[in-house]
Amino acid sequence: MDLFDLSGKVAVVTGGTRGIGLMMARGLLQAGARVYISSRKAGAGEAAVADLAEFGDVVSVPADLSREEECLRLAAEVGRAEEQVHVLVNNAGATWGEPLETFPASAWDKLVDLNLKAPFFLTRAFLPLLEAAATDDDPARIVNVGSIDGLHVNPLPTYSYAATKAGLHQLTRVLAKELGPRRITVNAVAPGPFESKMMAATLAAAGDEIAAKSPLGRIGRPDDMAGVVVYLASRAGAYVTGAVIPVDGGIATTA
Repeated sequence: MDLFDLSGKVAVVTGGTRGIGLMMARGLLQAGARVYISSRKAGAGEAAVADLAEFGDVVSVPADLSREEECLRLAAEVGRAEEQVHVLVNNAGATWGEPLETFPASAWDKLVDLNLKAPFFLTRAFLPLLEAAATDDDPARIVNVGSIDGLHVNPLPTYSYAATKAGLHQLTRVLAKELGPRRITVNAVAPGPFESKMMAATLAAAGDEIAAKSPLGRIGRPDDMAGVVVYLASRAGAYVTGAVIPVDGGIATTA
């Protein structure tokens, strides 16, 4: 038995057209899953499908997940094609940096809607499909993408980002307790610095300094993120729930 084989399973990755979501989608495809990716822009989805198609069966379903009705629509569209969903990855998110004195209400509304409320609404919308896939020996899986900024204090003025990611970590624990009896595990991954559009400006300005803060002396690579989501989605991770796993080279956990 291959502990990491996902052949025949169906996964949904929100924000799966770039950055960490794209890394996770690729890993799930390479492990054998059929993967649905979602982002706001149809063009981004089409481009990601073109990049990922060599690894397996991938479908793009555009949706603006900052709105509850779009979360429901995404679940309904996937449900028209699939009887079960084995893995839901809540990755879609945004960040905002601005000094305390000018930090706007819109920066709270946008990030709370996408980083915190959307994972909750998506979990609820996909529950029937997840329960249909779940068994005692092989639960359905939910993986929430948090951040090490929810574990330590980032010196950058990203107040709503840090707060929503810390909130998502706690929501993960709450949902793990509630959904465990329904044969669904809920875990969070807390990435550190990875090459992505969200991190591009920060890494361009201070990439070497950030890498030096890690005991491993580097920033994250695509395989690092692919590996952790395959672990959590596969038989290897079937007895793990309510965990928040830092994938940061030790930046937050050894500071």
